[in-house]
Amino acid sequence: MSTDTHTNESGRQDAHAAASKVVLITGASSGIGAATARLLAAGGHRVFLGARRTDRLEALVGELVAAGHSAAYRRLDVTDAADVQSFVDVARAVHGRVDVLVNNAGVMPLSPLEALRTEEWDRMLDVNVRGVLHGIAAALPVMRVQGGGHFVNIASVGAYEVSPTAAVYCATKFAVRALSEGLRQESAGDIRVTVVSPGVTESELADGIGDPSARQAMRDYRSVAVPASAIADAIAYAIGRPADVDVNELVVRPSASAR
Repeated sequence: MSTDTHTNESGRQDAHAAASKVVLITGASSGIGAATARLLAAGGHRVFLGARRTDRLEALVGELVAAGHSAAYRRLDVTDAADVQSFVDVARAVHGRVDVLVNNAGVMPLSPLEALRTEEWDRMLDVNVRGVLHGIAAALPVMRVQGGGHFVNIASVGAYEVSPTAAVYCATKFAVRALSEGLRQESAGDIRVTVVSPGVTESELADGIGDPSARQAMRDYRSVAVPASAIADAIAYAIGRPADVDVNELVVRPSASAR
């Protein structure tokens, strides 16, 4: 096991053991990823968490372990294919299988195209698209060998519509939706694929917006939001369906907003 992997595995079984799945979550240090880790761990699943901010992962895993849940973490940069492969390999070594991969890591540095913030465009492509592809490439062979698995890819309402300052971000989320649908069609019978598309959600996603006009517009846009736990509920619902039921797409918006 990698020396930078931290776990509470001790062979202890609990009341949820029969239904327990090994769930890998990227971008798990905050927001939707952290909320999903808490909900699934409390439901008896074994969560393996990845993100770059290991101080937050350590605190989250410590919280979950103290509550009697199974949790572990490893530093993860989804833009590095080898790092994602190691993340999956270590999870498999610890737990013996990989049942679910939640491709949650994402960034959203919005700006008008004419601002030409090309480094931010590249960052969104690297994290939001290549990060998902790296997860699929690492976990799909494992799931094929073990005879099944489940990808949950986090997109956005931006996968269905485009708004000013969000052209590149929406393009990446359209791509996540297209990749997910292609994987679903190619995997009928053994691999389940779910796209979860949040509307405005309480998270740190907008904190990285450097363009002043886009930052103010997003501040107004996000005045009505659902908690990250609402998206975690949707993920848990999809994961919890019987093996012969594949929940393909879920869109979750605040009821008080059309966005």
